[in-house]
Amino acid sequence: METTRRDFGKLAMVAGAATLFTPNIARAATQKLVVVGGGPGGATVAKYVADGSNGAIDVTLVEQNPLHTTCFFSNLYLGDFWELDKLTHGYTAMQNRGVNMVYQRAAQVATGSVTLDDGTVLEADRVVVAPGIDFKFDDYEGYDEHVAATRIPHAYKAGAQTQLLKKQLESMREGGTFIIAPPPNPFRCPPGPYERVSMAASLLKRTNPTAKILILDAKDKFSKMALFQEAWERHTPGMVEFVPGEFTGGGIASVDAQAMTITTKDDEEFEGDVINMIPAQKAGQIAIDSGLTGDGDWAPVDPVTMESTLVTGVHVLGDASIAGDMPKSGFSANSQAKVVANQVRAAMGDGKAFPPRFRNTCWSLLGQDDGVKVGADYKSGDEKIAKTEGFISQVGEDADTRQATAVEAVGWYEAITADVWA
Repeated sequence: METTRRDFGKLAMVAGAATLFTPNIARAATQKLVVVGGGPGGATVAKYVADGSNGAIDVTLVEQNPLHTTCFFSNLYLGDFWELDKLTHGYTAMQNRGVNMVYQRAAQVATGSVTLDDGTVLEADRVVVAPGIDFKFDDYEGYDEHVAATRIPHAYKAGAQTQLLKKQLESMREGGTFIIAPPPNPFRCPPGPYERVSMAASLLKRTNPTAKILILDAKDKFSKMALFQEAWERHTPGMVEFVPGEFTGGGIASVDAQAMTITTKDDEEFEGDVINMIPAQKAGQIAIDSGLTGDGDWAPVDPVTMESTLVTGVHVLGDASIAGDMPKSGFSANSQAKVVANQVRAAMGDGKAFPPRFRNTCWSLLGQDDGVKVGADYKSGDEKIAKTEGFISQVGEDADTRQATAVEAVGWYEAITADVWA
């Protein structure tokens, strides 16, 4: 990831704060919370427990990266609507709230402890894990982390690969083909790959109007499908072609980074000038290594407390969890985090647990001043977090409605990033 002048300032503040960090042994608090993962789930828990307990609970946030670049809204960078710097946030405000920041990778979590990469063990009365996603590279011949980082990016963790993909789109030959391969369900941000198509199409319309975009999907249907297809026909007619899972055999089988080809499971080969291969996904590796996913890819949790059903005293939230009807999104993680913060404080004797309520909204930008959204409310049932009511933008909405939705989306981004990292 390119480092901007603003990034240097953020890093300098982080580095200065990090050199001052020592575990707060002298604090009188008898209860310790360790949170692993500083994204919209983990950072929200750390902030809300620290603010709500007024120092009665010692909060430590373990995060290996001193800056967080949000995956949500990163497609706007690809469309040349936003700079990447706008998506990047630091943790100085977290430390100012009394949260102990540990900039290391966590290697293992267990009941009562978190072990860091350097072998340090942090004791904890409660642990919260919000590790996001990792990728099932083994499902694809010829595709691995090195290929993703250097030649055929997934760009589904925002940062360096997002920059690589944009550079590739900007330098694509005139009339070339951009192939995007969305993953099978479940995965982070269900509308994300299709908003990416819209943003890439918006960029190419200005820079390379004879280019083509080919979607080789693992699925036959996708989130907001009718809205996206209407937008592609309206904004960039003839540019985007969707190939459903019915005709790909259920997705991608192999990748050839040298030949720049991608082969579907029904053995049909496609050549692209730029390829965005988004692999099948699983919980962040620490959740798997710590036994939080059992024999599966995602972590089962209690629908009320989001405590692991496999490891006592460890709560799992955000993308890594099995959260019933809730999609994997930044909004969902932030909503779940507030519930977990309340439940953790109650479990530690520092508050009352309230019946959990959850909410999610996913906005997508289809073009300039053209936004749509989908969302729902949820509550905890006996078996899962269940949807109670929902909403979605409608095909054929007028320009004023779409513009208002786009403005609303930007307002939400400003609000949630302030809620999490400010």
